[in-house]
Amino acid sequence: MKNLQPAKLMIFGISLVFLTQCKKDQQLLGNENHQTITQNDSITAAKADSVKKAEEEKSKVTYRSIIFPKNKKDSAMSAFKKEFSAEEQYTILALNRLDSKNSWRADTLSIPDKIDPTLMAYSPFPAEVETLSNVKKMVFFSYPIQAYALYEKGKLIKWGPTSMGKKSAQTKRGLMFANWKKELAISTVDSEWKLPFNVNVHNTLGIGWHQYDLPGFPASHSCLRLLMADAKFLYNWVDTWILNKGGATLKANGTPVIVFGDYNWGGKKPWKYLSDDSNSNDISLDEINDIIKPHLDKILKEQQNREEVLSQKATEEQKPAA
Repeated sequence: MKNLQPAKLMIFGISLVFLTQCKKDQQLLGNENHQTITQNDSITAAKADSVKKAEEEKSKVTYRSIIFPKNKKDSAMSAFKKEFSAEEQYTILALNRLDSKNSWRADTLSIPDKIDPTLMAYSPFPAEVETLSNVKKMVFFSYPIQAYALYEKGKLIKWGPTSMGKKSAQTKRGLMFANWKKELAISTVDSEWKLPFNVNVHNTLGIGWHQYDLPGFPASHSCLRLLMADAKFLYNWVDTWILNKGGATLKANGTPVIVFGDYNWGGKKPWKYLSDDSNSNDISLDEINDIIKPHLDKILKEQQNREEVLSQKATEEQKPAA
């Protein structure tokens, strides 16, 4: 029995070390879990702060109206151009769904008390949409407020004005995907119409977004008109379709696009209510979620397919030539 004592002591010592190490490992694991939770909480808090800040900045903006009487439109426009710089005019006109070429059409302009060239301070779209957190890129075009919005992983990165299809040639609603793009396309309606930075979203109907006149109301032949700077940005930002060899069949879709809502044809333009209520143009988070949910599974499925196609392509390109 005495000869067994050293062995027992050794086993006891090893067990003590093991138990001590386990306790340390549990403490470390607990610390790591605590750090991970803390980091996640910090990220969530930072995102919440970012959204809150955007909402606070937006809530601080107030608007006034400038009226352009028919019999004094030239003098009123002259006063407008004298009061604001070219950059400020561009921002104000964009907010009123106009470009400089069509500024003469203005009868009333909503003027913000703060000029933000990015337009983000006036965004009618939610700053963050959690439903889209797994969607890499998403485009919305709203008929009611004649505006587009771009999201990356559920975060609004850009929005701006548009002119969509007129009443007799309305833009198709629903989910579509970016197909091909061309830096300068020619309209199939009229060969004299040049369409810079064209991105097709419905190949058979010939619908796409591109730069063209913004007259302050839906005026296109079903396409989605944009300001030149916006058209160029979207052209470089969007992902287009991937075709099989020979280009005969579709292999993967491009960036998802949803066109939604209806315009108040013949009614007062929504952005003209801003002086009465700075939130009058807003699209709520609930509304956006209702628009997304019927299409979310399809969007994620197409996104996964695209990633697999790109992964397979990259693997094939790395293979040595036979």
